[in-house]
Amino acid sequence: MLATDSFLEYLQFERNYASGTVAYYQADVRELQEFGKKLRGDLKPADVDAELVREWITSLMDKGMAPNTINRKLSSLRAYFKFLLKRGEVASDPLQKVTGPKKKKPLPAFVKETEMNRLLDDMDFGEGFEGCRDRMIIEMFYETGMRRAELIGLNDADVDFSDSVIKVTGKRNKQRLIPFDEELRHSMQEYLKARNEAIPVRSGAFFVGKTGKRLSQNVVAQVVRQNLSKVVTIKKRSPHVLRHTFATVMLNNGADLDAIKELLGHESLATTEVYTHTTFEELKKVYNQAHPRA
Repeated sequence: MLATDSFLEYLQFERNYASGTVAYYQADVRELQEFGKKLRGDLKPADVDAELVREWITSLMDKGMAPNTINRKLSSLRAYFKFLLKRGEVASDPLQKVTGPKKKKPLPAFVKETEMNRLLDDMDFGEGFEGCRDRMIIEMFYETGMRRAELIGLNDADVDFSDSVIKVTGKRNKQRLIPFDEELRHSMQEYLKARNEAIPVRSGAFFVGKTGKRLSQNVVAQVVRQNLSKVVTIKKRSPHVLRHTFATVMLNNGADLDAIKELLGHESLATTEVYTHTTFEELKKVYNQAHPRA
């Protein structure tokens, strides 16, 4: 079962594929041929079935090949058998009933608890109202887990100091209540005092700029990025990383998964469960670094 000259010519001249890409297709088809030959002897294209392709996929996965690479190889074979099917050289496409391995979703990036403590306790956010506000933005994300749009949309009226809860309006205008502790209460009161003295005329937004208007998404993202850069080297330094950090810290300190789901405003528990994988990966790193026989 060789990648026929006519198939390679079709890729090069009709599909205008580069010579390097054509070589990949040829190599992928030949790789399946060699695998099939070891199991069943010489094969014609018509002898290839879905079971053989699945066994080949399993062997690639056992070798540690990445799902992306395997799916690329399957894409080559799909093109090959569609070509043969169109020419009448095979009666059916063995790839039609074959599904490639799922791509492994990257675990959410988060900031370590020690790094967050260093940022909030030791780093300088600048003087005056803006420095106080920027620190408040970081602390609000870290202690509530709210989304960027939720923080921007927060109004003074949404913060209930008597009941120690913040009313957050999330996706599809769904509202939820997030409790806060004495430390966050103190920080919010300090911020409001600085804000009200610096900007007596303003909108009803909780977080505002120098003009008194509600902050934009870009400003909030820049505040987070600049300040996280002081303590971390991870590439992603977005408000969403602080949301992930909130969930991870809560889980690491014994919070119930259902409670975290409600605090984050997730529709499904499956969305929240990704953080269990995050904390497990962190545990593995700690084990590998600390255990003498790791």
